[in-house]
Amino acid sequence: MLSVIVPASNEEGYIGACLTALFASHPVPGGAEVVVVANGCRDATAARARDMAAAGAAAGWRLVVLDLPEGGKPGALNAGDRAAQGDMRAYLDADVIVSAPLMAALVAALAGDAPRYATGTARIPRARSAVTRAYARFWQRLPFARSNAPGYGLFAVNAAGRARWGDFPAIISDDTFVRLQFAPEERVQIAAPYDWPMIEGFAALTRVRRRQDAGVAEIARLYPDLPGREGKARLRPGALALMALRDPAGFLAYAAVSLAVKLRRGRGWTRGR
Repeated sequence: MLSVIVPASNEEGYIGACLTALFASHPVPGGAEVVVVANGCRDATAARARDMAAAGAAAGWRLVVLDLPEGGKPGALNAGDRAAQGDMRAYLDADVIVSAPLMAALVAALAGDAPRYATGTARIPRARSAVTRAYARFWQRLPFARSNAPGYGLFAVNAAGRARWGDFPAIISDDTFVRLQFAPEERVQIAAPYDWPMIEGFAALTRVRRRQDAGVAEIARLYPDLPGREGKARLRPGALALMALRDPAGFLAYAAVSLAVKLRRGRGWTRGR
């Protein structure tokens, strides 16, 4: 059975579409459930999720909604794990839209006794702001985004893979922490896509990028053995120059955000991508 755990903090505008896409999935071998963990919400996220119970039942999905008074993604992930019944686990951001074949394909990829980590192929929908469109276009050509199974917004593991770690630690980058529990050859990327929206606007991009950088640095400090498992290609100066020539607007947006992060380091961050 597949358990999909969705931590959701103030996501009333997204959770309905997220669950609708899950319930439209092709039949999942062994069955599936989704555990929505509303955490520290000041909106109607939990109520919106509960409103989807009938649609879930009609599609053959079990739906569990937890409403935690305190916020924090690690705590939400751990609460979701405790409530989940499946031997396979997928962890899904509340603003992600999966394609119909993806969940069944993940289950097929995770079959077997060997530890496995799997994800789909991310698509970034067209952003409203020009700076986010330019940044996203350039970011998608960087080594991390083009590496095998980067897993941003969605990752899944089988039972042997989930045994690689205990509770989610109280750190910034849970997705990086989990991905680096696996060697590159243990990670599988499925062709089936999912939509992962990038945050809008220069200021928001800067805050989120600062958070991402802080998360990577935190893992390197707390778990020094993990970064060596990254397995992404190095970005050589010549390759970067060629990318900049091919997409000067994208390079400018990416470079401006990078510079703003360095100049304003330590002034806080926002949750998000």
